[in-house]
Amino acid sequence: MVERILIINPNSSISCTDGMAEAVAHYATPGLPRIDVVRLPDGPPAIINWRDWFSVAEPLARVIEAEEAAAYIIGCVSDPGLDLARSVTRRPVFGMLRSAVSAALNRADRFGMIGFTDLSRPRQDKCFQALGVESRLAGWIPLNLDMEMLTDPVAPRAKICATARALAAQGAGVVILGCAGMARHRAAAEDAAGVPVIEPAQAAAAAAIAAVLAEREMAGLRLAAE
Repeated sequence: MVERILIINPNSSISCTDGMAEAVAHYATPGLPRIDVVRLPDGPPAIINWRDWFSVAEPLARVIEAEEAAAYIIGCVSDPGLDLARSVTRRPVFGMLRSAVSAALNRADRFGMIGFTDLSRPRQDKCFQALGVESRLAGWIPLNLDMEMLTDPVAPRAKICATARALAAQGAGVVILGCAGMARHRAAAEDAAGVPVIEPAQAAAAAAIAAVLAEREMAGLRLAAE
């Protein structure tokens, strides 16, 4: 088995893909599985509406079938194609939104979400409902910026920080960045809000690493028992 984790960005944005790779770069440590980040070159520029969300399910599944990995991560904070992806591999597949919510609720009772656009809300609500955490959502505020501005290292930072502060004022004990394109702004948002800020690529990578290490340990125990 190839001991690597593959993050698949279902959109075609190079800047968004680079932001995810930068967010998880500190996991490149001897003894941990390698993390590779790829994108769908023919995917939509961003996952904005339901059509985008549904359109990437089959391409994501095909990448998983073609690329050997110990674990996979869907690189979008609305978890498109997750059920289909899990049906085509025996390896674990993590959704960034589900991973981020789990990490958030390990830190506080209520969380807030900085959304990408207004159109993101129905897809993320679907996930909150599936997880049974609607009552734990303190607030959801969209940025309504396009992907290229969102992934700029400077341009969206003031708005992201102001939104994080507003969510903390609404009672969020932790804030989730609601798009992988915000990855470069986690530390600034956390400083501004005064509460922990969860970056979904990092949350999913941490969960995937834990799963791969657990499987490594179990494989070692099985060999020792033979």
